[in-house]
Amino acid sequence: MLKLKLHWQILIALVLAVIAGSLTGMDSTLLGVRLYDVYAFFGTLFLNALKMIIVPLIVSSIIVGIAGIGGSHGLARMGGRTILYYMVTSLFAILLGLFFVNLLSPGIIDGMPAQEVLGLDGELAAQASAKVGEKGVGDIPGVFLSMVPPNVVAAAANGQMLGLIFFSLLFGFFMTRITEDYAEVQFNFWEGVYETMMRITDWVMLFAPIGVFALVAKVVTGLGGGQLAEMMQSLGLFALTVLLALAAHVFIVLPLLLKVVARVRPTRHFQAMAPALLTAFSTASSSATLPLTMDCVEKNAGVSNRTSSFVLPLGATVNMDGTALYECVAAMFIAQAYGLELSFATQFTIVLIALLTSIGVAGIPAASLVAITIILSAIGLPVEALGLILAVDRILDMFRTSVNVFSDSCGAVIIGKLEGEQDILTGAPQDAEASRS
Repeated sequence: MLKLKLHWQILIALVLAVIAGSLTGMDSTLLGVRLYDVYAFFGTLFLNALKMIIVPLIVSSIIVGIAGIGGSHGLARMGGRTILYYMVTSLFAILLGLFFVNLLSPGIIDGMPAQEVLGLDGELAAQASAKVGEKGVGDIPGVFLSMVPPNVVAAAANGQMLGLIFFSLLFGFFMTRITEDYAEVQFNFWEGVYETMMRITDWVMLFAPIGVFALVAKVVTGLGGGQLAEMMQSLGLFALTVLLALAAHVFIVLPLLLKVVARVRPTRHFQAMAPALLTAFSTASSSATLPLTMDCVEKNAGVSNRTSSFVLPLGATVNMDGTALYECVAAMFIAQAYGLELSFATQFTIVLIALLTSIGVAGIPAASLVAITIILSAIGLPVEALGLILAVDRILDMFRTSVNVFSDSCGAVIIGKLEGEQDILTGAPQDAEASRS
C-alpha cells in the first residue's frame, strides 16, 4: 500500500470506507466500542491535524510570495488577474447551475410544486433554522468588514481567513520597503517557517488514507443504506441537477480555460491534483485541504511558490465555484418547490446574490446554508425551506468542495502561465530556489 502513489492510496481508502460503512450500523461495536465513534475519532484527528497547519502555512506562504513578487505593479497585475479569474469562473458556475435547474426543473414533480409531494420534515426545518440563525442580505457588509480585523490574533484563532489573508498581504508588501538588513532577516525567517510547514504537511499526508477512510466511513455509517436510498429517491432530481452542473463546470469549462488560456493539457492537471481532490471530497473543506492543494500545485504541477502562495490561500477563502453553483440551484429548487413565480428579475437577483455570497460568506460555518438563506430572504421565502435540501446537503457538499479546490488549482496554473512561468505541468517541478525567483 505504501508503495502506491498517494492518490491511489486515498482512492482505495474511499472504496474501503464505503464498504465498511455500508456493512456497519450506528450500533455496531468492536471490543465494546462503537465503530461509528472509532471512525469519528480518527476522522476528527486527521481534520484537526490539517487545520493545525493552516494558519502558519497561509501566513508564511503569502508573506514569502508577496515579498517575492517585488514592486506594487507586479502585485497589482497578479491580483487583478486573480480576481478576474475568480469572478469569471464563479459567474460561469452560477449560470451553469441556472441553466440546468431551468432545464430539469427539480422543484416540480408531476406538474406540482415539490413541497406538496415531498412535504417538509419539521425536524429538518428546525435543524435548518438552528444552523443559520437570523441571516439576511444585511449580513453581507459585515462579512466584508471582517477583511480588516481589529485583532489579527483573534482572527487567526476564530478562523477568519479573509482578515488573516489581508494582514499577510500587507505584511509581505511592506516588508520589502524597510531597511534591507531587516527585510532580509524577515524574509529568511518566514521562508524558514514556510519550508517547515510544508515538511509538516508532507508528514500529515502520510496518514491521509487513514483519515479519509474514517471520515467517509463515518458519513456512510451515519446515513445507513436505507436512509440514503430514500433520500436519493425523494431528492434524486435535485441531486442530479447539482451533479450535472458541477460535472459540466469541472470537465468542460475549467479544462477549456486550461487549454485555451494556459495552453496545458487538462488531463495532466487532473493527475497532478488527484490527491488534493480526493482529500477535498472526503473532508468537504477547502480550507482543511489547502496544505495539500499547495503541495500538489507546487510539486506536481510545477507552479512557483510566488504564484501559488497568493492565488491558493485567497482562492480557498473567496473562490467557491462549486458553492456558488450549489447556492443558485438550491435557491431555484426551493423557489420552484414553493411554487414561486421565477421571473427574469428573480433569477437575476439569485445570480447576483449567489456571486456576492460565494465571495464573502465562504469562511462562515455552514457557509452554503447561510448564503442560501440570504438568497431566500431576498426573494421572500422562509429559512425553514432549507429543510427540503438539508438531507442531501452533506453528500453534495463533498462534490462541490472538490470543484472549489480544482478551480483554485486551475487558477494557480493559469495565473502562473500568464506570469511567464515555463515549467508548469511539464513533468519537471521547479526547485525551491527557482520557485521563489
